[in-house]
Amino acid sequence: MSLQALYDVPAPAKLNLFLHVTGRRDDGYHLLQSVFALIDWADTLHFERRPDGRLVRHDLAVTLPEDDLCLRAARLLQRESACPFGVDISIDKQVPWGAGLGGGSSDAASTLLALNRLWDLHWPRERLLSLGLQLGADVPFFLGGRNAWVEGIGERLTPIELTPCWWAVLKPAVAVPTAVIFGSPLLVRNTAAATISDFSANAVEFGHNDLQTPATAYSDEVAQALALLQSRYGASRMSGSGSAVFAEAGTGETPTVAMMEAASLPPSWVGRMCRGLTVHPLALWAG
Repeated sequence: MSLQALYDVPAPAKLNLFLHVTGRRDDGYHLLQSVFALIDWADTLHFERRPDGRLVRHDLAVTLPEDDLCLRAARLLQRESACPFGVDISIDKQVPWGAGLGGGSSDAASTLLALNRLWDLHWPRERLLSLGLQLGADVPFFLGGRNAWVEGIGERLTPIELTPCWWAVLKPAVAVPTAVIFGSPLLVRNTAAATISDFSANAVEFGHNDLQTPATAYSDEVAQALALLQSRYGASRMSGSGSAVFAEAGTGETPTVAMMEAASLPPSWVGRMCRGLTVHPLALWAG
């Protein structure tokens, strides 16, 4: 019997443990090296199949843009598969946007994986990956299901094993526009290429984030968040193009130092203690 609904579908966020800009293509896209690490800060999505072909989104928490990545993912899969079904997508959005945590890309990936089941398509992962790259450079990572060494514009993924640990993640109120950061004259675009073995030898302290300097120039809040985590955990770094920052907080059953209380943070800042994931919760949803 065909599925009619899928509820409580997770869409976990990620951290860029480092992010190097190693060059720029002729088409303007930047060439990157990074390690993407899954964390348990996640959005939750619910899907109900529709017989009329309509694609409808319902916002259960914050209001999202009218045509977000979830709807774009559903529309792309529907068109490419010639599927007659539609879907109601309800989103409990918890991962903040404009954070560099990949929330929108993760939502799109979970949408592709869920609709692949709900619409009885049974496409292999490779076929979904080709759609994911059309939606955004981070989407293939979330479809891949594993922590990964990332190269190119985000499409070249090599699964890697990471020691499970706690991450203190702090999101200041400001949202940093990605286009502004990549267009900044402060952005270094020629960092020397590294190897996986370079990273593995010193994973926690390896590298840097080339986007951090233009982001802190864009907003003092990013610098303040970095300093706050550094004072508490000893080292901190920005994820992606920001504005969220993070610090390693131990590898045991509990964090070495607890997350600061929400009441101690500036207004509209969000802090969360996250557990690193070894595998995406939907990793087995595509072959």
